Amino acid sequence: MTPTTDFVFSTNSEPHRIRTREILRKHPEVKQLIGKKNSATFWITLGTVALQIGVAWLLRGQAWWVAVLAAYCLGAFAAHTLFICIHEAAHNLVFRKPNANLWTAILGNLPSVFPTALSFRQFHLKHHAFQGVHELDADLPDQWEARLIGSYSIGKAFWLFMFPAFQGVRTLRVTELKIFDRWAIINSIAQIVFVAAVVYFMGWVAFLYLLASFWFSVGLHPLGARWIQEHYLVLDKDQETYSYYGPLNTINLNVGYHNEHHDFPSVPWNLLPQLKKMAPEYYDTLHYHTSFTKLFVQFLFDQEISLFSRIVRKERGKIPVSDQSKPDMELAGMAVLK
Repeated sequence: MTPTTDFVFSTNSEPHRIRTREILRKHPEVKQLIGKKNSATFWITLGTVALQIGVAWLLRGQAWWVAVLAAYCLGAFAAHTLFICIHEAAHNLVFRKPNANLWTAILGNLPSVFPTALSFRQFHLKHHAFQGVHELDADLPDQWEARLIGSYSIGKAFWLFMFPAFQGVRTLRVTELKIFDRWAIINSIAQIVFVAAVVYFMGWVAFLYLLASFWFSVGLHPLGARWIQEHYLVLDKDQETYSYYGPLNTINLNVGYHNEHHDFPSVPWNLLPQLKKMAPEYYDTLHYHTSFTKLFVQFLFDQEISLFSRIVRKERGKIPVSDQSKPDMELAGMAVLK
């Protein structure tokens, strides 16, 4: 693989619909996993929120650098776990009632300072439905973003450090989404009240811990390699999505099972390893990652890998017009999310 100055364009449909159909045809027993709910995710969410508040309380009288260090070594992992809980709620995989999932996402969002849970839900479902379509998939870097960062370590380190900001700017191009609704307002009000309470009762150092925990959890941290792991062409220029099978799946709620998740987005995190075992001929033959730290270092220092190392498509994923409003695949057993 050599450095490029443009994305890898494909005229093929994204791979997950094809693999989903094949797996369902060959392994109909997979259907028993589809649509299951895992209410344990709520208790993990509640416990992790309590952990972050507790650590913030303990740090309230410490120097600012102690809070930043604690955020890098501990808080980032907790914040990342909460991000995955929000992700599960976005797919309605926690409770059967949709509103209960929305409240779970709002709860999990609290220690992350910024009100992103409900908007993430909408952008993420678009990513599933239109993977690689630039105007609909906010997971893809912008052209100007990739050119600005380039392929050198300093640029990629800056990109990882500022990843939350870059991700926020990307959402502006997805103009088909109207993300400001009553749930987004509730999300924002909850965040304002929570942040105000943290600053009032615990002080600015506690707030800094929570902010830094969120910032590191998706940025310049080995956990930030997750964004490279999922869809960047690191191991094979023709494989669009990669899974991670490593120890961090334990605390990251199997988020590394990314091919499995894209193929069956209505299977909860605790059943993804079982899904992989049911269809080994489809997943064991794919390239995968085993270390976020190794990938983190490789991305930073390998000049052959850049933000252009992504597959994009100009067509809307070759989705029939009648299906283009559906955020997830019904053929994978999902109810259309409202």
